[in-house]
Amino acid sequence: MSRPSDHYDSAADAKIVNPQLGVVGWLRWFWRQLTSMRTALLLLLLLAIAAVPGSLVPQRSSDPNGVSQYFVDHKDVAPILDQFQLFDVYSSAWFSAIYLLLFISLIGCVLPRTKHHFEALRAQPPATPANLGRLPAHAELTVSGKSAEEVLEVSKAVLKTDRYRVARYDRPAGGKGKLASTGAITVSAERGYMRETGNLVFHFALVGVLIAVGFGGGFGFAGQRAIYEGQAFTNSLIAFDSFNPGRFFNSSSLPPYTITLDKFTTVYEEQNANAIGQPVDYTAEVTTQIKGQEPQKQVIKVNEPLRIEGTDVYLLGNGYAPTVTVRDPEGNVIFTDSVNFLPQDKNLTSLGVIKLPDGLKEQVGLIGFFYPTVSEGHSGAFFSMYPDLVDPRLTLDVYSGDLGLDDGIPRSVYALDTEDMTKLAGRKAPQKSLEMKIGETVELPQGLGTVTFDGVKKFVSLDIHRDPTQGWVLVFSIAALAGLLVSLFVPRRRMWVSVTENSDGSVTAECAGLARGDDPSLESAVNALKDKIHRALGLNS
Repeated sequence: MSRPSDHYDSAADAKIVNPQLGVVGWLRWFWRQLTSMRTALLLLLLLAIAAVPGSLVPQRSSDPNGVSQYFVDHKDVAPILDQFQLFDVYSSAWFSAIYLLLFISLIGCVLPRTKHHFEALRAQPPATPANLGRLPAHAELTVSGKSAEEVLEVSKAVLKTDRYRVARYDRPAGGKGKLASTGAITVSAERGYMRETGNLVFHFALVGVLIAVGFGGGFGFAGQRAIYEGQAFTNSLIAFDSFNPGRFFNSSSLPPYTITLDKFTTVYEEQNANAIGQPVDYTAEVTTQIKGQEPQKQVIKVNEPLRIEGTDVYLLGNGYAPTVTVRDPEGNVIFTDSVNFLPQDKNLTSLGVIKLPDGLKEQVGLIGFFYPTVSEGHSGAFFSMYPDLVDPRLTLDVYSGDLGLDDGIPRSVYALDTEDMTKLAGRKAPQKSLEMKIGETVELPQGLGTVTFDGVKKFVSLDIHRDPTQGWVLVFSIAALAGLLVSLFVPRRRMWVSVTENSDGSVTAECAGLARGDDPSLESAVNALKDKIHRALGLNS
């Protein structure tokens, strides 16, 4: 049917004009998009993807030495990655932005749902539909010798026994629909609100995890320290090799204690020919002492950290620390210590640096290679063929000149800057590298003095970690799991029973059900309700 000629849409120049949202309208639209469940799931997926680089490149918060080595090995790529904060993924601006948006999205999504859920819990079950036969699950029961009121009361009792909330709705005769046309008394029932409760608990627990990790973690710290056998570590800022405090960390919160490495034992595979030399077990025997208490003997293993004064001490790595003594030409000791050498391969061929700024006529730097079980290749180069101490050997390259320690720039103890130094011994030098077995002494080039290889100790790398939110994260994680299980396995159902009196004096009870979402057991539940009513009425099957 055509429109009248004077209809406002009939004008030739009529145009569709979209309403202008304005600033407030656009803000409202943005807020609704941000607080939708679809956006929350997208941000959660994006957060998981954003965390991937943290497992691909070393992080300053957990492996500062690895970051330094990455810059040495990848001089061109590392600065570019650093510009994108890929060495500080979890504290980067882009990761924090995703984190905060997810936090806001979840809260904005969950709070309205919680309000709606509480209103639904206080509301009565919905009125009985006019035609129960159209519902997905339907069953009828006809009985004699019982009144409609009696059948209805029994139906209510059965539904209450099955933990349904019930409400009665009477339909007078007349009107549309089967119930309205015949007149009926009905009971409406529903249950399964625990499904939505579990869903909300899951989301609130997820918000709790975000708060605990994102904000509560700011009160913790992570620090690393390498100690060799016989050496002690004191839990103070100055004693750490590297230290990464949280945003709200206070140095006064460091608990006073010491850890002394008594012995480190490594067990290597010796039976399987295909895995000879593979580590089987690491055991660090330590002595711990808390201020004001007696010392205690304890053990640290790879998957068994030491728990002391609210901090967890993890065993991260290990290696060898050759003990070296350097004397001047007159025989005076100018240096004696065990120096941690960093492992370079699976057989623990290790590299270390010794810096001698004072005591000799000029500054000297030693770059050492340690071989636990030395062997010589076809080219004449040494390598270690087994990680345990079978035939240890120490070689030293000697440099003289400016060590760069007087210019105020921090220098790594594991690296020697040879730019302003002259190589005195080693490859492409006037003298070959100094080679020593345990107990041997050799002379330094140009009469600088002597160096003695006194022995070998083992060192371990410890990660001292304090996270005051571990307990909260555990509680929220358990709550999230429980809420998820409830939301998955508790069915949300509505049941109705309508009772009508027939002309022959019998009574017909119609049972019907409707589920929210997929519920394959709905039909069997309706049939079970019919059978329970039948039995409760005291009738034979």
